[in-house]
Amino acid sequence: MSLFLFIAGMVLLIVGSNWLVDGASSLARRFNISDLVIGLTIVAFGTSSPELIVNLFASFNGNTDIAIGNVVGSNIFNTLVILGLTAVVTPIAVKSTTVWKEIPFSILAVVVMAFMANDILIDGYTKDTISRIDGFILLCFFSIFMAYTFALAKSSGPLKEVTAKEMSVLKAIVFIATGLVGLFFGGKFLVDGAVDIARSLGISEAVIGLTVVAAGTSMPELATSVVAAFKKKSDIAIGNVVGSNIFNVFFVLGISASIRPIPLNSGSSSNFDMIFLIIMSVIMFVFIFLGKERKINRLEGAFFFLAFVAYTLVLILDTERSFPFR
Repeated sequence: MSLFLFIAGMVLLIVGSNWLVDGASSLARRFNISDLVIGLTIVAFGTSSPELIVNLFASFNGNTDIAIGNVVGSNIFNTLVILGLTAVVTPIAVKSTTVWKEIPFSILAVVVMAFMANDILIDGYTKDTISRIDGFILLCFFSIFMAYTFALAKSSGPLKEVTAKEMSVLKAIVFIATGLVGLFFGGKFLVDGAVDIARSLGISEAVIGLTVVAAGTSMPELATSVVAAFKKKSDIAIGNVVGSNIFNVFFVLGISASIRPIPLNSGSSSNFDMIFLIIMSVIMFVFIFLGKERKINRLEGAFFFLAFVAYTLVLILDTERSFPFR
């Protein structure tokens, strides 16, 4: 039953986010909202909505290991699996703005999150908590990133049109409402199923959040990047991964903590996982400069994927979560 709930939740999240994007995009078109605004807001929110909904349910239910694990795990999955598999399909050429602005910004996001998650170590508090104030600070960073994104998009000249299905206003509203309902129940089913599976297998909620839940909520990004790779649109692939990583920390975690502070259970802080993510992000930055062209090649993509396999095995084998830095 738990596995059924988990799979049903994953399906509802993916379908719900797609319907929400389709309905909202069509409705926005009817009100003459530009492709730029649709692409940077509705579509971006749609691909990150599974992570957001799962985080909200996890934090409200007190499953904070899943909440923080989902964000960190999704970013690890995005960087190592999605970027890795995409590079294996076709080497990824990286634009200058991505190298010098967006990738460093994604690394900054993880560093800020790690700082906020270590109140005991840094500030001498009695408990680690990502507070409402932390959430508001993350949302301020998100606002800065969105302002930069809008400015970059406008300076880049005409954009390709965002695909929006033609539908009546009533149909668009039905799609939006149905998508939101799908996201609601999908998030609830996914979290409930994940918690039950973790308990029945004797695996910590942190491990489930970092692996299975993170992979499930990252399916929209995986589909987008792989399709982009086969179409030889590598800029979309890496932009999708880096943008999603920034969204997950500054938007998803920011909204979650602003609504309800996220206390981190004693002994389950994700320092090891965040340090691992920072190291992998820096390696991605270094890989771009190896060779004559700014590319992540197939060999480097394979390295990322194998690094994820090794990381997952370590998580499963180390059931006590006794890593250093914890």
